[in-house]
Amino acid sequence: MSVFSSLLGFCFNLFEPVFRLGQKWLGASRIGWLFVGPNLVVIGIFTFLPIVINLVYAVTGGVNLLPTQRPFTGVENFATLLECRDYTDLQSCRTDIFLRSIFNTVKFSLIQVVLMLFFSLVTALVLNRKIIGRGFWRGVFFYPVLLSPVVVALIWKWLLQSQGVFNAGLVAMGSQPMDWLLDRHWAFFWVVVVSIWAHMGFYTLILLAGLQAIPKDVYEAAEMDAAPPRRVLSRITLPLLMPNLVVVLVLVMIRAVQTFDEVFVLTGGGPGSATTFIVQYIYLTGFAEQIHLYGLAAAASLILAIGLMALTLAQLRLSKAGDAGKVKK
Repeated sequence: MSVFSSLLGFCFNLFEPVFRLGQKWLGASRIGWLFVGPNLVVIGIFTFLPIVINLVYAVTGGVNLLPTQRPFTGVENFATLLECRDYTDLQSCRTDIFLRSIFNTVKFSLIQVVLMLFFSLVTALVLNRKIIGRGFWRGVFFYPVLLSPVVVALIWKWLLQSQGVFNAGLVAMGSQPMDWLLDRHWAFFWVVVVSIWAHMGFYTLILLAGLQAIPKDVYEAAEMDAAPPRRVLSRITLPLLMPNLVVVLVLVMIRAVQTFDEVFVLTGGGPGSATTFIVQYIYLTGFAEQIHLYGLAAAASLILAIGLMALTLAQLRLSKAGDAGKVKK
């Protein structure tokens, strides 16, 4: 340890002239910028600069990659994405696949968010109880989170394909094999199931941490008052767990709207466009199609970003309103 401390002190002494020079130029109150400056440069290059470039592509047209070779078109890309004669009939839209992807994304998000919250909460409540092998079961539910989304999709694709494990089980029981991934309704169903299976452990962990942070004396007081379990859940557990539930709600919603990798590997967006979501549309339009329409892809990504910000702000506002109502009571 003494050798390590000496070596560490030697390394710090090497940088001491640089720190002294920075303190002399910047002053003691601004010396911190010398430490955060490199990080800010990296964030600016890889985060804020792509946002600016995306804005440029969204208001320009053509198929050229360089921004200097793309003519300014204003809001034409947005008009192309949203133009419809009848919004109740997606086939009347100029880019019907985009609005269909929005419809699929909204449908998927609503179903997945509700089910994810329900199953994560139930799992956290069970894992918070004194059950046999509690540590083992916690690891089992969290294990899918450690897997790559591509690996998860490949595993389930192996299970659901025509000659997969599920169909082998049906044939062994005397039933006919099912087209799990070729039927639009079943494909959408399994996309939701796979997404919940792959990510539920992470949100369960957040809720489990919130449950363990609730003081035990609150439950002891409820037990002394002979409060039934349903009342304890509705009057104690859920209100005290609400901050964690809001965090989970925001994270699940953002993840649901941005879903891509698992669905792309599992179904490829099919059959037809049954499981085509907005992020896949952006990828196909900007990179996978023979003609790369960068402007449409950039405009679609901005619409996605605006939707995510609106959802997040609405959820946070509702959460603050609920907290304010509790304080008044």
